Amino acid sequence: MTITVTETPRLNSSERSTWQALVAQLEPNDLLVPGQRVTDHLKDHEVDFVVGIEGAGIVCLEVKGGDVWHDGDGWWQKRGGRDKQIEPVRQAREACYALRDFIEKDPRWTQRRQRWDHVVVLPHTELPADFDLPDCPRWKIIDRTDLPHLVDRLREILVRQELERPLLDHAGIDQLRTALSGRGLPQRDVVARALINNDAADALTEHQAVILDAIRLLNRVEVRGGAGSGKTFLAMEQARRLAQRGQRVALVCYSHGLASYLERIAATWPRNQQPGYVGEFHDLGKKWGAPAGPDEALRNDETVQFWEQDLPLQMADLAAQLPTGQRFDSIVVDEAQDFADAWWDPLLAALKDPVDGGIYVFSDEGQRVFNRHGSPPVPLVPLILDHNLRNTRQIANAFQPLVDHPMRFLGGEGPAVTFIPCRRDEAMDAGDDQIDALLDEGWRPQDVALLTTGSRHPEQTERQKGGHKAYWDTFWDNDQVFFGHVLGFKGLERRAVVVVVNEESKFERSRERLYVGLSRARDQLVVCGDPEFIREVGGPDLARRLGISGLEK
Repeated sequence: MTITVTETPRLNSSERSTWQALVAQLEPNDLLVPGQRVTDHLKDHEVDFVVGIEGAGIVCLEVKGGDVWHDGDGWWQKRGGRDKQIEPVRQAREACYALRDFIEKDPRWTQRRQRWDHVVVLPHTELPADFDLPDCPRWKIIDRTDLPHLVDRLREILVRQELERPLLDHAGIDQLRTALSGRGLPQRDVVARALINNDAADALTEHQAVILDAIRLLNRVEVRGGAGSGKTFLAMEQARRLAQRGQRVALVCYSHGLASYLERIAATWPRNQQPGYVGEFHDLGKKWGAPAGPDEALRNDETVQFWEQDLPLQMADLAAQLPTGQRFDSIVVDEAQDFADAWWDPLLAALKDPVDGGIYVFSDEGQRVFNRHGSPPVPLVPLILDHNLRNTRQIANAFQPLVDHPMRFLGGEGPAVTFIPCRRDEAMDAGDDQIDALLDEGWRPQDVALLTTGSRHPEQTERQKGGHKAYWDTFWDNDQVFFGHVLGFKGLERRAVVVVVNEESKFERSRERLYVGLSRARDQLVVCGDPEFIREVGGPDLARRLGISGLEK
């Protein structure tokens, strides 16, 4: 028997409503696999949705949309204006048995016979209250009135089985996920799964670029969105499009790491699509002749005064003297919540047309990790991104309590978020152990990062001795795990991330730091820290989603 796992859903309209109900109602540790194919010696089968529910069991769903009815002899469906006879119950039953047989033959499957069942979903049809068939009682069918409580219904069907079978636990879900990925495969199947999710996220992000078509005639726009919503892609794409239309564009951000990323990506574009400037706000001032200034890492009243007040004033004076050829038609700012009020003046002064010149701002207030509150001193048209495209559903669901608005999870499937309870002074060592575990699991060094929320990892400190450029070059090194701090990693990501929560104590921006850290992983997230501290900073809902709400305080 062979099996194909389809992790990225390509759904018709009837399946989409079922998918959305499942995504909204399932818990973080549950498993949802759309379009699961399985082949036995009899035929090829396809399960529209395989659902593993922790504390219940495994259910295979067959979805039939449109007008569906039973005439006393068989099932019918109207499709394309024609009546077609269908057999949804038999399809669901045979596919379920074939998949169960495949899973139980996997040598890695060590569970006892679990609670399996098959269910038919009719998202557009409402059944009579007294509906019943010998091979399909009413409780085996979900109609449109049941969708708001779909997962509760599925859980009830599994739990009420009058069979001496265990309820599916966390280990069972992990083994189910592993078995569905196939066996006898190359060792690094975690990377293959991540690449599938990556391709799907890229396609979704490119699709989201239609937003830029919608604002083509607007020249003052702020795009707000949570982590993983595709803001950085849209910022880069907007800068590229404007340059392609003949504008001189500045693509600006605050942090060294994000600037390094933007510069590398922009350098791959055709020359006629490259912005006139890509990089840090402060480096733009240096190009105009502003002084380099003191080391930003040495934060004290003097350095803060220079970077947030003195330098912006000097930059504004220099910008006012720029010749037309060095000015910009449009300015694009990514991670704009990092900008102080005084930083906007030199940017506006650098526009060829201060009144109608383009200003495109991309921000996430939840990631305001620095103690400064700046905003552009001009009116902007606000647009809100409410989708998470980059993180797996498990990761996005985990950090949702830290986002200030509801997000729709459109990322792929992945392993549950892992929490490692430890004291603050043990968190760094615990993080190192988890890095080793990820590499043993099959992740490549280039896929993995360790991020701290408090003091820096000794490896990061050592690498930074060579200067900012040398340090950020290690971000692109395929042979090294990256070691960083959440403050410098905003706008960046890794497929697998270990977050070391090692702050000395809670302070004003602890919640924002935690949000940034938890949202950097695309496919696998491990968190090491004190359960009580995370509960205090992130709240009880975050603690529950990380699986630490039951740990002793």
